[in-house]
Amino acid sequence: MRATKRDALWLAVPLLSGCFMAGPDYRQPQTQLPANWSIAETGGPSAKMADINRWWTVFNDPVLTELIGKAQAGNRDLYQAEARLREARARRQLAKANLLPTSSLTASASQSGGSEAAGGGATSELYSTSLDASWEIDIFGKKRRAIEAAEATMQAAQEDLRDVLVSLCAEVALNYVDVRSDQTRLKITEDNLAAQNETYDITRWRYQAGLTTQLDVDQAKLTMENTRAGIPSLRSTLEQAKHRLALLLGQQPDALKRLLAASARIPAASAEIGVGIPADLLRRRPDVRRAERKLASQTAQIGVAEAARYPDFTLSGSIGLESLAYANLYSAGAKAFQVAANAAWTLLDAGRIRSNINIQNALQEQALGLYQSTLLTALRDVENALTAYSEERKRRDALNAAVEAGISALALADAQYVSGLLDFQRVLDSQRSLLSAQTQLAASESEVAADIVRLYKALGGGWHANNNSEQSDHE
Repeated sequence: MRATKRDALWLAVPLLSGCFMAGPDYRQPQTQLPANWSIAETGGPSAKMADINRWWTVFNDPVLTELIGKAQAGNRDLYQAEARLREARARRQLAKANLLPTSSLTASASQSGGSEAAGGGATSELYSTSLDASWEIDIFGKKRRAIEAAEATMQAAQEDLRDVLVSLCAEVALNYVDVRSDQTRLKITEDNLAAQNETYDITRWRYQAGLTTQLDVDQAKLTMENTRAGIPSLRSTLEQAKHRLALLLGQQPDALKRLLAASARIPAASAEIGVGIPADLLRRRPDVRRAERKLASQTAQIGVAEAARYPDFTLSGSIGLESLAYANLYSAGAKAFQVAANAAWTLLDAGRIRSNINIQNALQEQALGLYQSTLLTALRDVENALTAYSEERKRRDALNAAVEAGISALALADAQYVSGLLDFQRVLDSQRSLLSAQTQLAASESEVAADIVRLYKALGGGWHANNNSEQSDHE
């Protein structure tokens, strides 16, 4: 009967380990979000959900697609984020392992002899081997809460990897836009320099024919050389943009010289921009998802702290063989065993446990504030990107009209100057105005492309497209 009661007690203790969990259970915060983006009311981009997994394909630019693929394979920041994720996964596995029993196998052999001068002199031997096991029973959920915290921390690390991917794809695209913008501005400047050189030649011929003055010649040369002086700085800016792009790809600064040697147009979207609704940010923005997972992890840490208020229970046991002679080690009489149950409960700690609980609660409140702040920042980023994109398109259209007018005005001014119907200052003014308008148009086209990139970054686009970004358990 005593053996039956003892066995029942041993079976009941593990069952108790699933009956109680210290600390609060986590619930994702409920957040009120607007139904639509404000720009939708003024005829902005479509509110329908777009496929943003590979958003850069809207530019229909094979070079950009190739560069982003290389960056995803070679970027060093991404490599570090992947290593942090592997570390978090290992820590989660460690937390799970702490929930299970531990066992060890030991074997020993010893021989000892006393001093004859001390009355001894006999030699004794002892041989033993044993299998030892111990198990700290998680009755009050301390270890299970630790597993919850480690799981959420691992998921936060996964979101950190995805956030790096989002930023990386955007930065590659932005720097690629800079390269194409610098190439376009350089071409505009070189074309204007060629036109101004022709004007300078015409002015010199007219001066030699006595049809104009030295002042016109000097003014033409002044304009031409000022334009020429801007070319070296443009080339320097272009090379720096290429070097920044190579760094993002994890390559040497001059690695992209051949790929980007030929000039190409500034990327322009070839498809409708769809932005979805604000509620989509909760599942698309990695930084929002990461902040939510950190909140979940910190909530579990409260349970870990509160579990310290309760007793710790440990079961331990050992079975083995023990003999004074090696020949008898494996005989029936050499069997030995030990079973023990231990309990430890902190009664007086000068308020240390309560202080730790207060610390974890305060950290949980901080994590909640960070989550709410991150979500508001995400909403702001999208609204800013939408406004910038919409307004810059209007500016680009106006500048495009200005360039068309400038080309016509310069052609008329050249014709009238050659015919002697217009003074040379009007020609110079027309040249300067056209160069300015063309430069501003190129900058505006570049800004429109950059605004599209920033918009997709604000929407959290790009991390689904990478194979290293696995779907996490909380999705």
